[in-house]
Amino acid sequence: MTSESGELRIALLQAANAEVISTAFRAAGWNKPSLQYQSYLEEQNLGDRVVLVAWLDAGFAGYVTLVWQSDYGPMNADGVPEIKDLNVLPAYRRRGIASRLLDEAERLASARSTEVGIGVGLHPGYNAAQRLYVKRGYVPDGRGVTYRNGFIREGATIVADDELVLHLRKELPASWGSG
Repeated sequence: MTSESGELRIALLQAANAEVISTAFRAAGWNKPSLQYQSYLEEQNLGDRVVLVAWLDAGFAGYVTLVWQSDYGPMNADGVPEIKDLNVLPAYRRRGIASRLLDEAERLASARSTEVGIGVGLHPGYNAAQRLYVKRGYVPDGRGVTYRNGFIREGATIVADDELVLHLRKELPASWGSG
């Protein structure tokens, strides 16, 4: 795929990518240690997770992962794969990279399921993701929000951090099915 500023390539995570990705995020002010990506690679090698990495020209731009068995109980019980940890470096945002990563993750999910899920944080740092997911057809699963993977009871006081999540699902096009 060619974007207005170069050639976009999406590939599976490789061992050599872990430090490159970690260094790029550190330069952007985010703490994402290379051990995280080494762990993702182990899960990918076991067939538990797929990690898609976006490269714009020769530079790392972002990534997304797809887990076949969600940690979120309702999705796990229904056999719905979950897209997790979508990240695009700030310098590469608003170029369609997140959408392309999601396109590929959804296409892969469709080989095993008619639906895919995703969780989105509820604090302002996730505003762009919330809008993107709704525009792509994701809808809340109707079970409310979770905090640290536990459902929130009405009237509870919680902290609005990265652990406060709304889970969404999307029906995948039948034409993408295992074929």
